[in-house]
Amino acid sequence: MGFFLRWLFAFGLLAATFNPTQWNYVRWSMENFASELPLTVLTGLLLIIGYIIYLRATLRSIGGLGMFLVLAVVASLLWVLIDWGVLALGNQSLNVWIGIFALSVVLGIGMSWSYVRRALTGQFDVDDTDN
Repeated sequence: MGFFLRWLFAFGLLAATFNPTQWNYVRWSMENFASELPLTVLTGLLLIIGYIIYLRATLRSIGGLGMFLVLAVVASLLWVLIDWGVLALGNQSLNVWIGIFALSVVLGIGMSWSYVRRALTGQFDVDDTDN
């Protein structure tokens, strides 16, 4: 359940920032920047904080190479689905949702990797501290 919630929050963060509907931060901020400047800035800062939390945890747990490998696995899964005729890339909105899904899987796995590693190896991850 923990991984699902971390992934769901990552998906929500990415989808809230941009998606093919009219309900996203990018479109809303471009339309309301002049009239809602304080709210636009506040919402943007909250989104940035969410990205910093997720990206920092992901980079610390699986690193850049791990992020690339997870994204490569998701991309190859999508390739298989396209090859089997389950997915088609003709719909631009669907392509954006697939991209949001793929990136959210990377962030969700990165955020959850310490728990997976501890379950597999019994070793805890500890942050480096300077004493």
